[in-house]
Amino acid sequence: MTRPARSPDRLVAARKAADEAGLDVLLVTPGPDLRWLTGYDALPLERLTCLVLPALDDPFLVVPGLEVPAALASPVGGLGVEVVGWAETEDPYAVVQGRLGRVDRVALANQMWAEQVLRFRAALPGAEQLLASDVLTDLRMRKGPDEVDALRRAGQAIDRVHARMAEFLRPGRTEREAGRDIAAAILDEGHVQVDFVIVASGPNGASPHHELSDRVLQPGDPVVVDIGGTTDEGYCSDSTRMYTLGQPPAEFAAYFEVLHTAQLAACAMVRPGVTAEAVDAAARDVIAAAGFGDAFIHRTGHGIGVESHEHPYIVAGNTQVLEPGMAFSIEPGIYLAGQHGARIEDIVVCTADGVERLNTTDRDYLVLGV
Repeated sequence: MTRPARSPDRLVAARKAADEAGLDVLLVTPGPDLRWLTGYDALPLERLTCLVLPALDDPFLVVPGLEVPAALASPVGGLGVEVVGWAETEDPYAVVQGRLGRVDRVALANQMWAEQVLRFRAALPGAEQLLASDVLTDLRMRKGPDEVDALRRAGQAIDRVHARMAEFLRPGRTEREAGRDIAAAILDEGHVQVDFVIVASGPNGASPHHELSDRVLQPGDPVVVDIGGTTDEGYCSDSTRMYTLGQPPAEFAAYFEVLHTAQLAACAMVRPGVTAEAVDAAARDVIAAAGFGDAFIHRTGHGIGVESHEHPYIVAGNTQVLEPGMAFSIEPGIYLAGQHGARIEDIVVCTADGVERLNTTDRDYLVLGV
């Protein structure tokens, strides 16, 4: 996957945040944090790859010797970060320890393998281990203009897939067949990776994370289509729209109007100074007032960026105050077990004075011919 060059400013900001948090060093292995910091989409191997980011010294990237060319060819090569290759007979954890010397507080990437956590614990026995998210979450959560631009392009790409849904959904096809074609369209329309495809028809729509199945689409079915991918810029898309194969059941049309109102209310709530839980409540209160509170069984949204799901989470109890640059989904749902379900999802960005919606296709359900 091609990754654009990352700004050295991210490394500087991470070091500053680590110092302010009283940390000596961040240890970042392959995963979203490494991609965000450097643009390097390193393979997660049993051989250690680790960005070592001291709070008060220059960063360096420890990689297996055979991966040095790949690391230098990645955006790391333009960041001025020293690449330290280690040989097959070397202990890379000892290499890190030898360069760091004594450290007291170490922050580890949240998705670091347990084996690596334990090896670092043995190599740095006197160091307290904490999570890198303690400093990186706040940095990643506030998107810069370049990141918002990338998310905007990702949103446009997934909107183009939704605009083609009449090609894929029709009675007689299975969810799996439709999902296969949708996955191909996700790549055709500007993504380099398919992250997920949900095609949940009829009663399967009552399961928010339904997997593709061999159920045959039927006339009158409501169909939940929730799709997302990653672009060559390394940023994710995620959008859910509703489709019906002909006219849907009357009860579906009735509660969909409730859902539509709730989704609009949550979007309208977004602005600087509002809490994440207030946005959740804006959607949940509408749905509960209509008698469907027990049928809305998940949070209203999740942050998005180099991961499909990241901070901030739009959920009751999250008092995080929204700030410009925070990007997240707004996706309330109503799910009636054994019958059908519905969800509407947009990615939005909190702006200086309100909200920008990154998915611009019609939020209403689309009736497809049978």
